Amino acid sequence: MPRTPEDLRSTSDSSDPVSVSDTSDPVGGRRLRADARAKREAVLAAAVEVFAERGVDIALDEVARRAKVGIATLYRHFPTREALITGAYVREIGALCDGVEELLGEMAPDEALISWMQRFIGYVSGRPGMAQAVKAVVVATDSTAVQLSHVKVYAALEAMLEAGIEAGLFRSDITVDDVAGALSGFSLSVGSPGSKERADRLVRLLVDGLRYGAPTT
Repeated sequence: MPRTPEDLRSTSDSSDPVSVSDTSDPVGGRRLRADARAKREAVLAAAVEVFAERGVDIALDEVARRAKVGIATLYRHFPTREALITGAYVREIGALCDGVEELLGEMAPDEALISWMQRFIGYVSGRPGMAQAVKAVVVATDSTAVQLSHVKVYAALEAMLEAGIEAGLFRSDITVDDVAGALSGFSLSVGSPGSKERADRLVRLLVDGLRYGAPTT
């Protein structure tokens, strides 16, 4: 049964080896030596590039070649294509979420939310098949790593919404679920010509709605 966000937050704060950190493998839950971590990171960086350029169905030999490791090393860290897709997704979503504090330091919370959501949608639209592949992984495996990344997305959205409400820019009756649901729909709708521009416009319309009548009790 899928874990709740509270369960996952507890997991990520505990000594459970399946925590997303710089010294562990969040997909396999293994503690890694420095050299192994470096090779794993090289594989993930290469996978992100290759998936963006040629889609998630590309031969994994190309990922290994780009990472300058042997195919056996790739499979040692990521035994299946699904594991590699998951690892790449978790890495990129983590980087997006980690950038929220910097965004809030550079711009007002409403503009930060627009910028962040557009970056998120741009990530999905720039990687053909990634959203569908990750969704399939979650359904098939109840992937803790992917679910933990979703908790990070919720935390990122919550930080921006709370900052906006505190500044009087957003309605006080909005919820993270409202915005996360809209973001999910926008992200899954991209892929056809012009859809990214349409999604960006919908983000701005959404944020206009969050601003309307602020503050509200």
